[in-house]
Amino acid sequence: QVQLVESGGGLVQAGGSLRLSCAASGRTFRNYAMGWFRQAPGKERDFVAAISSSGLVPYYAASIQGRFTISRDNAKNTVYLQMNSLEPDDTAVYYCAANSADRDVITPVKYSYWGQGTQVTVSS
Repeated sequence: QVQLVESGGGLVQAGGSLRLSCAASGRTFRNYAMGWFRQAPGKERDFVAAISSSGLVPYYAASIQGRFTISRDNAKNTVYLQMNSLEPDDTAVYYCAANSADRDVITPVKYSYWGQGTQVTVSS
């Protein structure tokens, strides 16, 4: 069992930055690939970024490539999403999730555990 708690969301102007954190409980954090997804009102939950269990392989959606960076600290059971050059279209609830298979990381159904989400609002 893994419990995930996101933090770091908020209101920011376009062009600004935010850093999301996701703290995981349990001693098996290092065995999971971790992903970030987002969901805007009236839209489906979309893949944003993921990172392999080792932390060596990141994956990014094309829409955020070059602006967002995912990282993890297995000693702290935490995964991060650094978001720079934020745009109004980045406004959404951001969720972190854990994937025990360490593959198919862009597919939400492959994730077994989800956090409660944190709101990110980017004003123009």
